[in-house]
Amino acid sequence: MPARPPAPARPVGSVTRGTTNPNRLRRMDRWIAAVHGPALLRAEAPVAVDLGYGAAPWTAVELLERLRTVRPDVRVVGVEIEPARVAAAKPYEREGLVFAHGGFEVPLPGGHGERPALIRAANVLRQYGEDEVAAVWRRLCDRLAPGGLLVEGTCDEIGRRHVWVALTPQGPLSVTFATRLGSLERPSDLAERLPKALIHRNVPGEPVHAFLRDFDRAWAAAAPYAPLSARQRWVRTVRVLRDDLGWPVLHGPRRWRQGEVTIAWEALAPGSG
Repeated sequence: MPARPPAPARPVGSVTRGTTNPNRLRRMDRWIAAVHGPALLRAEAPVAVDLGYGAAPWTAVELLERLRTVRPDVRVVGVEIEPARVAAAKPYEREGLVFAHGGFEVPLPGGHGERPALIRAANVLRQYGEDEVAAVWRRLCDRLAPGGLLVEGTCDEIGRRHVWVALTPQGPLSVTFATRLGSLERPSDLAERLPKALIHRNVPGEPVHAFLRDFDRAWAAAAPYAPLSARQRWVRTVRVLRDDLGWPVLHGPRRWRQGEVTIAWEALAPGSG
């Protein structure tokens, strides 16, 4: 009797709620295109992965469109652990966009040892324990091509508030806070969207708590700029965080005007205060 072929390996991870909406990840995508764009341009044949895209394929479709403004030949693979979601997404495949069944092992169709230049994992780790995050980060970063980036974070249902961590195989690089400024009462409102590695660390004595405290104070002090616009108030706030309070703010006003602020990871890392 001929030997049976080995059963396919079970995907690594757990099924998420699958909640998704069109344009939900626009802030993250915009940041990736601007900050990681040069690396995509240098890559020989870049592949980006939308890991855990959910019950509908909108975020993968949009990721392809946004990255192609930087690199027209980029390809996107939507990876989902729930087979029914992959089947539902298949009709949306087109040149440069495919969907695959998998999890944290990040399978790429065709094999051949190909590695992604980008893995975006949005709203994937919320259901995991804080003690599980580091292992997942390592596993995903091990799949990256040289010069690749992992972006992992959380946003609300319509993408008004978002916080994400950027990582390479060498470790975390930065934490970005992004918001629709017209809906913001105070910067610490973003605390509810902290990624799993930080959300339970928003307590006195932890760096992320100190940062959000200073962020609120700088925002309050910048109130005289509010009549000019919420954007001007935000830019002034971020400048105070950097210049007066000494927080290691990355990038410059061009990104701040988008309602973003990016802080070096080592300043917010748990237990680094």
